[in-house]
Amino acid sequence: MTAQIIDGKAFAAHLSKQVAHGVKTVKASVTPGLAVILVGEDPASQVYIRNKGKACAEAGIASFEKILPVSITQAELLIEIARYNADTNVHGILVQLPLPDHIDAQAIINAIDPLKDVDGFHVINAGKLAVGQDGLVPCTPLGCILLLKDKLGSSLAGKHAVVLGRSNIVGKPMAQLLLKESCTVTICHSRTEFLSQETRRGDILVAAIGKPEFVKGNWVKPGATVIDVGINRVAKADGTTKLVGDVDFTAASEFAKFITPVPGGVGPMTIACLLRNTLQAACAIHGVAFPLG
Repeated sequence: MTAQIIDGKAFAAHLSKQVAHGVKTVKASVTPGLAVILVGEDPASQVYIRNKGKACAEAGIASFEKILPVSITQAELLIEIARYNADTNVHGILVQLPLPDHIDAQAIINAIDPLKDVDGFHVINAGKLAVGQDGLVPCTPLGCILLLKDKLGSSLAGKHAVVLGRSNIVGKPMAQLLLKESCTVTICHSRTEFLSQETRRGDILVAAIGKPEFVKGNWVKPGATVIDVGINRVAKADGTTKLVGDVDFTAASEFAKFITPVPGGVGPMTIACLLRNTLQAACAIHGVAFPLG
């Protein structure tokens, strides 16, 4: 068996076009606005923020960027967030993670107005997801669900899904979203005993453990759908580097029916879902029907 590749880049481009059309639909009532805050001058984060700004422009979403010095205090950062909370032109607020060690990231996240929490990390939005209420959902898990439903059909009910990873950013919300789709869900992590036996039970396997090529081919149930969330930069023999996922792509492709590549799989979906969340937040704040359903 050789797996079919799930083209996240193409799906994300299609979703971004849907968002752009949705923005035009609601333009008479509201122009969605996204504020992104970066603390420090990490080059990779700066590139990521530029890409977000470009994506916003293409979708017709107003973009607000704030780059702050790494020396900023937590109190000063909270003031910046309060300003965006009060700004009626801003409907989504994203604080680029990770933050410097002297700043409590969860305190910063929870200072964001939950209605503007387009990352879906606020404790209120996390709680809504946990109890099955509607709210803003973390972008990467949302992107994974959209890819799964596009490839496997609108109903995932009854499938056994295995989530490898338990972070608040991906693992936990991913499991909650799969439960919402009526999957039977197993969460695995670094301390799970007989890990490969557990992963082989999954009709759906979502790998988000942050270890390059950690999941081997024979850890995958034959015919399973593999969603690789990992993005790891590793050294090559010639001294250059390459990006790989948390799954050994070549080996896993011999067992899986569908698989996401790295790069070009889940990664592009994150920004597309951020745009979607910003449009959703703007509609909710202004009492406008969300045009994407």
